[in-house]
Amino acid sequence: MSRASLDKQPHEVAAMFDDVAANYDLTNDVLSLGQARLWRKAVARAVDARAGERVLDLAAGTGTSSLPFREAGAYVVPCDFSLGMLREGKKRHPGLPLTAGDATRLPFADGVFDAVTISFGLRNVQDTQGALREMLRVTRPGGRVVICEFSHPTWQPFRTLYTEYLMRALPPIATSVSSNPDAYVYLAESIRAWPDQPGLAARLRSAGWERPAWRNLTGGVVALHRAYKP
Repeated sequence: MSRASLDKQPHEVAAMFDDVAANYDLTNDVLSLGQARLWRKAVARAVDARAGERVLDLAAGTGTSSLPFREAGAYVVPCDFSLGMLREGKKRHPGLPLTAGDATRLPFADGVFDAVTISFGLRNVQDTQGALREMLRVTRPGGRVVICEFSHPTWQPFRTLYTEYLMRALPPIATSVSSNPDAYVYLAESIRAWPDQPGLAARLRSAGWERPAWRNLTGGVVALHRAYKP
């Protein structure tokens, strides 16, 4: 069993997700109190994939997050750097073109995607800015990026309650449902260390994206950021 540290060494993060691949989707549903499915639907609406478009779904894990884009008629490429996740995804969704790739060195040509999206994966990348620039590189001019990530609740009393849940309740719950509960201790720590909504918007601008905006989900527990390539 393994867990990553907050310096996010790629081999440590990949090994950690390899460990939890089999039960990852179920564990997320339990730990999010059922909200994970609603968040996925919100991502699909924000991406607004159209028939014939090309969508890159980064940190796609087992490919569950990619299914709505395929159902919309888009050609979706699920990409992840955890081989364990990809192997599990291949069992469940053999028709998806699951692809191994590092978000900071994507194995795709310039400007080939209409939309790039990443859900709950950007904060696990060691070089956030490098990943945002790579997403920009592989997106066509006028194309869009949608980032779904844990964020900072906007109401202070709820923020305090949420932080208590992360650090006190989440690890024992993870112990009962996950094959690697230590991975979810890292999850809690990485969420607390992640920038708030304006902070991520600023990072998008710095990487070259235009018109970054965000929408809070579940009171800011999660935020959807969207921006466009010039």
